Amino acid sequence: MGAAARYAERVVALVNAARAKAGCPPVRVDGRLRAAAQGHADDMADRDYYAHNSPEGRDAGHRMEAAGYDWGMWGENIHRGPRSPGRAVRDWLASAGHRENIVNCSFKDIGVGVNLRSNGPWWVQNFATTE
Repeated sequence: MGAAARYAERVVALVNAARAKAGCPPVRVDGRLRAAAQGHADDMADRDYYAHNSPEGRDAGHRMEAAGYDWGMWGENIHRGPRSPGRAVRDWLASAGHRENIVNCSFKDIGVGVNLRSNGPWWVQNFATTE
């Protein structure tokens, strides 16, 4: 397992710890959400943009659908720059909108993408539920 995959696993563990403190059940990793998140992290790194929507206007919901995930609701957190999973998650938790996604007890699934390219690192969390 490479460093990016280890970082993604650590992000999930830290997210579930924060959710437990907030009284939420853990989210489970979904491979389709992971593929959507990793694809977005890689795309941002490849094309050097930082946004929830791609330059073509595709948002996380589009990326999840393209990966085969039939979502009922979704949320996305992105970040650029932190060198560790702990720092990335601390930053998200310190931001009201990002924290809201992390501790939204309605979300059941997660996918995390990390790209460690030198113009980043790039971090993406996709949260969703099919209900």
